[in-house]
Amino acid sequence: MYAAERQQRIMAQAREAGRVEVVALADQLGVATETIRRDLTALERRGTLRRVHGGAIPVERLELEPTLATRVTRLTDEKRRIAARALDYLPREGTVLLDAGSTTQAVVESLPLDSDLTVVTNSVAAAAALASHPGISLYLIGGRVRGTTGAAVGIWATEALADLVVDIALIGTNGFSVARGLTTPDQQEALVKRAMVGSARRVVVLSDSSKAGDDHMHRFASLAEIDVLLTDTSLDEDVAAEIRSAGPEVVLA
Repeated sequence: MYAAERQQRIMAQAREAGRVEVVALADQLGVATETIRRDLTALERRGTLRRVHGGAIPVERLELEPTLATRVTRLTDEKRRIAARALDYLPREGTVLLDAGSTTQAVVESLPLDSDLTVVTNSVAAAAALASHPGISLYLIGGRVRGTTGAAVGIWATEALADLVVDIALIGTNGFSVARGLTTPDQQEALVKRAMVGSARRVVVLSDSSKAGDDHMHRFASLAEIDVLLTDTSLDEDVAAEIRSAGPEVVLA
C-alpha cells in the first residue's frame, strides 16, 4: 500500500471513530509503528489531524477553547456539587489560592457569609464577587488578563506566586489523564497554574468528569504533584482507580 492510500484510510477511520491509535493502526495496516507515526505527522502538517499521546484526533473534533461565559453554563449541577464538596477542604481560618475557571467560580458562589479566609486569586470574576464578601481578605494577582478566561497571566503573576506559601490551592484544568497529567491549551495559563501548584501546601484540582482523558498542549502538573482530584460521579471507576494509583485521592461529588 502506498503512503497516500494508507493515509487516506487513516483519515477515514479517524473521522468514523473520532480518534486513531498508533499501535492499532500498525496492526491493521501491517506496518511498523514508526511508519504510522510518520503518516500521522504528515497528516498533521496538512492540517487534517492533531497528534495526541499514542494517536491522533481529526481537527474537526477539536473545539476552540471556550470562554468562561460559555463554560459556566455547562454541567452546572456537577460543578455545584463539586464546589460544595470543595468547601470541606478549606481551612477554618487560613489562606486559599483560587484559580480562574468555571468550577472554581462555583466555589466562590458557594462560600458561606461567615467564612474567615484570606483568598489569593488571578481571576477577575472571582475577585469581583469576593471584593464585598464580609469574611474574605482578598488579594488579587496582577498580570495580563486573558479575555477568554478572565485569568491574569504572565511574569507579574508567576513572580508573585513564586513568593507565596498558602494552605491550599483550588485549581481548575482543561483535561486530565493518567498518561499526561493535568493539561491546558494556553501556555501562559499553564505557567501560572504550575506556579500555583508550587505555592500550596495542599493542591486540590476541581474538574468535571467530561475532561477525563483529554490531553491539551501544555502540561502544568503530573498527577503525583496533586493531593486531591475532586470530580463528579460520572467518572468511570476504572479511570478513577488508575488515577488513584498515580498518587492523588479521587473524590466523587
